[in-house]
Amino acid sequence: MILLILFLTGLFAGTVDAIAGGGGLISLPVLLSIGVPPHIAFGTNKLQGTIGTFVATLKYYRHGYIAMNKIYLGVIFGLIGGTLGSISAQVLSSEILRKIIPILLFIILIYTISSPRLGHQDEKPRMKEFWFYLSFGFVLAFYDGFFGPGTGSFWVFALTFLLGYNLIKATAYTKAFNLNSSFIATICFAIGGNIDYRFALAMASGSLIGGRLGAHLAITKGARLIRPLFLCMVTVTIATLVYKSYSSSDLFVYLTDQFGLVPQILAAMTVLISLLFIYLRVARRQKSGVSN
Repeated sequence: MILLILFLTGLFAGTVDAIAGGGGLISLPVLLSIGVPPHIAFGTNKLQGTIGTFVATLKYYRHGYIAMNKIYLGVIFGLIGGTLGSISAQVLSSEILRKIIPILLFIILIYTISSPRLGHQDEKPRMKEFWFYLSFGFVLAFYDGFFGPGTGSFWVFALTFLLGYNLIKATAYTKAFNLNSSFIATICFAIGGNIDYRFALAMASGSLIGGRLGAHLAITKGARLIRPLFLCMVTVTIATLVYKSYSSSDLFVYLTDQFGLVPQILAAMTVLISLLFIYLRVARRQKSGVSN
């Protein structure tokens, strides 16, 4: 029964990850919930996620969304950045990043909501590809190795905003870069003996199907599927990081002791309703502009 649950988890997480990233937010809690120790859960999740990402990347490549001659610099500097990030994670604290990243992701969320046409089609790049892959290939791979959450979201946004890629193309390249850094991390976990291969293979079996299915859906449905799912996964990532960063604070503990989870639920609902209101207003304004 546990292996079946892990297979279905891998299927769902792999599908979501291939479309908008964030599959680890689905698969990792399931591993932890069945009693897998955290360090082994991280390694097991990396292995199964790498397999699903490989299948999705291959699907995008075969459909012509990835040009290897354009991203080799990103891959090379990603290997360097991912290695240095993994090493740094063992000697430095990630507490500062845990508090800063939700803010950066929230800015991306607001900008994406207020720009409904972002990523719907290729646009004029704001940065030359050579310098983009040289810099972001290193920086985002370092971040992925050092901390991790939200890496895919940063990649998608950077590729659409700075290089002008459409969402399908940006998602495809994001998978390629995620595969690069995930492969490095998987090797590190394997060397340390922190992978449960039985659980990893059960989830990977689902990820194989999910990665292919998610890439197919993204290719056929395009931005109308990728965009809302991307916004959803960014929101979930923000909520997860905020909870992990601030749930132990004195104010959070006091409010929970006095009122239970009511303040937190109300705050979450307020944020979600506000984001929905902004999105609907921008979409209506955009539609009005097109009709005029």
